[in-house]
Amino acid sequence: MTRIGAMLAVGVSALLLVATSVLAEPAIIYDIGGKFDKSFNESAYTGAESWKAKTGSEYREIEIQSEAQREQAIRRLASGGSNPIVMTGFSFQSILSAVAPDFPDTKFTIIDSVVDQPNVRSVVFSEHEGSYLVGVIAGLTTKSNIVGFVGGMDVPLIRRFACGYVQGVKDVNADAQIIQQMTGNDPSAWNDPVKGSEITKSQIASGADIVYHAAGGTGVGVLQAAHDAGILGIGVDSNQNHLHPGSVLTSMIKRVSVAVEDAFSGGADAPAGVYVLGVAEDGVGYSMDEHNAPLISEEVMMAVEARRDAIIDGSLSVHNYTTDDSCPAS
Repeated sequence: MTRIGAMLAVGVSALLLVATSVLAEPAIIYDIGGKFDKSFNESAYTGAESWKAKTGSEYREIEIQSEAQREQAIRRLASGGSNPIVMTGFSFQSILSAVAPDFPDTKFTIIDSVVDQPNVRSVVFSEHEGSYLVGVIAGLTTKSNIVGFVGGMDVPLIRRFACGYVQGVKDVNADAQIIQQMTGNDPSAWNDPVKGSEITKSQIASGADIVYHAAGGTGVGVLQAAHDAGILGIGVDSNQNHLHPGSVLTSMIKRVSVAVEDAFSGGADAPAGVYVLGVAEDGVGYSMDEHNAPLISEEVMMAVEARRDAIIDGSLSVHNYTTDDSCPAS
């Protein structure tokens, strides 16, 4: 090859690299349950759509249907040039730990878990803090002094939700009883509305007049059963107040949407590392809107806001179950 030819070849290669970088689309992989689970995955989808609306750009997405598809989805997107790639849920942790080193030039973001790799951004939330706040609301609102909690898959993450909730209830209502049940021990627990409904009905039969769920798509059944029985439900992750106006006391907001939008906006240059979003960072909280405003009195609002401020200024610390696998308030 002549010198001019070699220079042209190098120039074309450089242009192709630039073009590939410019054209690289971000991507998201939703956990089992799908992007329209009205909860965790849907919040992630909202973040991706917000980024799309603001930038006018496109993104790729995959909704997995089984555990076997997790690694396939990551490799497919990375090999296809997507960058960054976001995945929702702690169940991607071990697989991403193994796959990320194979694609060192691809940035990954995992939500709800930590992967210690130089090209991975890990976003975790202080769910115990948000759950504490909705627990305060439940503890001050219950008339039967019995409230319920329905978790999805029985894992430490969901026990963190439950423990925060128990602390909030007990902080304002020491005599209250909290019934806690998990839906299952495998990923199907995130997408079983029928079982969610059955568990809720059993808690109602035991006297619960408020039931909080942290169960993904299974929670749709929890909120439906609460509505049908004339008691109050508490939603999670997304604002679920609108699902049954007047029957959803509040929702524990977990701003997964913000984590996804930030990751997409950062692109291939987004810094890796661990990012923790709690009440102080506005990463978790509780929802108030026209659908639940009549359900929460001014006195309850003052009480929960005072405790929210205390968490932010550090004068109130909510115990995190996952630090020692225990819940002192239970």
